[in-house]
Formats: sequence, C-alpha cells, structure tokens
Amino acid sequence: QVQLVESGGGLVQAGGSLRLSCAASGRTFSSYGMGWFRQAPGKEREFVAAINRSGGSTYYADSVKGRFTISRDNAKNTVYLQMISLKPEDTAVYYCAARDFYGSSWQNSYEYNYWGQGTQVTVSS
Repeated sequence: QVQLVESGGGLVQAGGSLRLSCAASGRTFSSYGMGWFRQAPGKEREFVAAINRSGGSTYYADSVKGRFTISRDNAKNTVYLQMISLKPEDTAVYYCAARDFYGSSWQNSYEYNYWGQGTQVTVSS
C-alpha cells in the first residue's frame, strides 16, 4: 500500500506558474504508475497527466499539453506537476493517484487504486 500527500497548490494569477508535488510513502515508489487528476466545482474528475514507472513515458490531456509537465524522482518518492501559463479554467482541486498494475488507459480514474487528499489550485483572471 502507498500513501500519497500533495502539496504546492495555491492562488495564482492567470499566466502564472505553480509546481505541485506528490510525496509517496509505503511500498517501492518505482512500482507505481502515477497520474494527476483534477476536479472543478460541479464537474467530474478529469485526467490531467500521467507518467509510467520509470518516467520514460508521459501522457497529457489535450487541454494541458504544452503547459503542464509531469515528472518523477524515484529516489525521492515524489511525482511533480509543473504548470505554466495557467488559466482560470485550470482552477480545481488537483489529485495525485497511483496504480500498481498495468492498466488499459492512463486516463480512467478507476484504473488507479490509490489517491491523495488533493490540493487546491485557484487561478484568478
């Protein structure tokens, strides 16, 4: 089992940047594929980005391509989400997720079996 704790959220103006971190504890971090999801008020949770176990492959939602970068440091048991050129529509609670199996898609939230508590990101216009 793994425990996930997100940090780095906050209030930023449109066009600004934030870096989210997700620290993992428990079993070997490199055993997990990792993802970031977000949920805005009144909306369903949506996929943002994912990274495979080694960090060699990354995946992004179309809405964040070119603006967000996911990365991981297996020595530090941490996954990151660097966000630039933030927009008001990026406002949401951002969740870190992990899975210890090979799923069929990185974009489905039901294909992750561990979740963090979330961190709020608010982008003002």
